[in-house]
Amino acid sequence: MKLITGGARSGKSAYAQRLAEGSKRVWYIATSRVFDNEMAARVAEHQLNRPAHWHTLEAWRDVDRLITPELAAQDTVLLECMTTLITNELYHQAGDTPEEEWDFVVLERAVNQQIDALLQACAVCPAQIIIVTNELGMGIVPENRLARHFRDIAGRVNQRLAARAEAVWLLVSGIEVKIK
Repeated sequence: MKLITGGARSGKSAYAQRLAEGSKRVWYIATSRVFDNEMAARVAEHQLNRPAHWHTLEAWRDVDRLITPELAAQDTVLLECMTTLITNELYHQAGDTPEEEWDFVVLERAVNQQIDALLQACAVCPAQIIIVTNELGMGIVPENRLARHFRDIAGRVNQRLAARAEAVWLLVSGIEVKIK
């Protein structure tokens, strides 16, 4: 597994796509959910920047079911983006509960179940796995409770992914820096 991290608009997607080039087949797992026009435009931009022959799978839960031992060693699975997956899982688990009442210990357990399954799937899949995530811990402490907990949960998930990854790159201003 390879992990690509960095801030917003740092070049993560473009770099991950370059790593996937040359693969026999690329399975692109898109974790975004479209709730408004702005998000629709972002998704459309990403779609335009991907090669048309890549197989796009839209999933934000149970992505482990898409990363199977049946994939070929010449294939690549590119999962984008882990922080979006985490966001979707948090809101899914919280349901209609007001944000100020969220139990982040319980919510993080649910996120970790998804991550556990993902890591297990990656361990038995022969294909190259590339995961894109956002680095959220380099700024100031967020002002609101939800943002603070989200930053913490995403940071812990990123640490788990990085620990299991064979290689990790940090993208800064479009330049990749191999950190593992």
